[in-house]
Amino acid sequence: MISLSDYLYNGDTVLKILIQYSSDLKQEAIKTNNAIDLAHSNFLVQIIELLEHTDFLTSQSQRIKEFYLYMTQKYPFLAFTFKGRIKSLIRAEEKFNAYVMEYIYNYYKANERYPSENEIKNNLHCFRDLIAYRIVISLPVCHVSENESREAQEEKYLYEIANVLPGFLEERGFSPEMSGQSHTECSGEIDDNNRFYYRDYVKNPRPSGYQSLHITFYDNLARCYTELQLRTKDMDDLAEIGDANHFGYEKIQEESRSKRDIIAPGECRAFDEAYERLKELQELDLASVNVNMFKAINNQMINDGCGLFRGRQILPFEHLSRFQYDPVI
Repeated sequence: MISLSDYLYNGDTVLKILIQYSSDLKQEAIKTNNAIDLAHSNFLVQIIELLEHTDFLTSQSQRIKEFYLYMTQKYPFLAFTFKGRIKSLIRAEEKFNAYVMEYIYNYYKANERYPSENEIKNNLHCFRDLIAYRIVISLPVCHVSENESREAQEEKYLYEIANVLPGFLEERGFSPEMSGQSHTECSGEIDDNNRFYYRDYVKNPRPSGYQSLHITFYDNLARCYTELQLRTKDMDDLAEIGDANHFGYEKIQEESRSKRDIIAPGECRAFDEAYERLKELQELDLASVNVNMFKAINNQMINDGCGLFRGRQILPFEHLSRFQYDPVI
C-alpha cells in the first residue's frame, strides 16, 4: 500500500511530493484494479492544479476583496479580517481517507454489507473546501453599552453580513450551493431565501463548542468550489487555539478507532487502506519530517512555509475599526 508518509523524509517540495504520490497511486490503482486509489490520485491532481496554476486565485481574491471594501464602508466601526487559504496537504489527505472510512461504515450499518469500490468512488464528491476564505469580525468595547452584550451584538452583525454575502458574490460570478441541511437548522436571523445555503454552527454548535457560519460557492469564472466561513473573533479563537481545535483532532482519532472496532481487518480493502493511511498521519512526528520550506520542533511549534500541515495563505485583508477609542455618534 502506498501512503503519503512514504514521501515526507527526502527534503522534496510539496509539489514534487504531490506529483510523485499521485503518479504512484495511479500506477498502483491500474495494476491492482483499485477504483479508490484512482479516485484518490485524481483528488491529489486537483490540489496540484491549485498550486501550479494560481492566476485564477488573483481574480477570485480580487472579487472577494470587493466584499471586504463594501464592509469597510458599511461597518467602519467593526474590526475584521478576510483570510484565505488552500487546504494543507496533510489535512486534505486526512479528510479524503476519513470520508472513505465514514462512507463505508455508514453503508455497512445501513445495509449489513460493504459497498463496492465503484459505489465508494461515485460518492467521493464532498471536497468543496480545498479553497476557503474566512471573515472574522470584532466589535470594539467602546461601541457596547453597559446593558448590552458584546457577543449578542457581534452575532447580530454576523447574520446581517451573512444575508448580504450570497447576493453580493452572485453578481460577481459566484453561485451559492445548497448546504444539504434543513432550513430549520438555521437561525431565524438568516433570511428565508438564504437559509438553504448556510450550515449554521452558530445556532447549532458542534460538540466541541465550535461555532461558525459556512457557505459554499461555485466560482463560475475560475470553475472551482470555494467555501466561506463567517465568525466572530471569540469563535475564531476557540476554533484555532481553544478547546475546539484540540477536541476536533482527538474526536477524529476516537471515531477512527471506533469504526475499526466494528469493521475487522481484512473485510474491506478500501476501509483497511484508508484506516492505515489516516492512522499514519495522526501518529506523524512532524519534527522528523524533511520537506522543503517546512520545519517543526514538535507537533505544536511549526514553521510551515509550503502548505504541508497548515493551509497555504492566499490573502489576508485586515481592517481595524476607525473608532478604536471613541464611540460612533
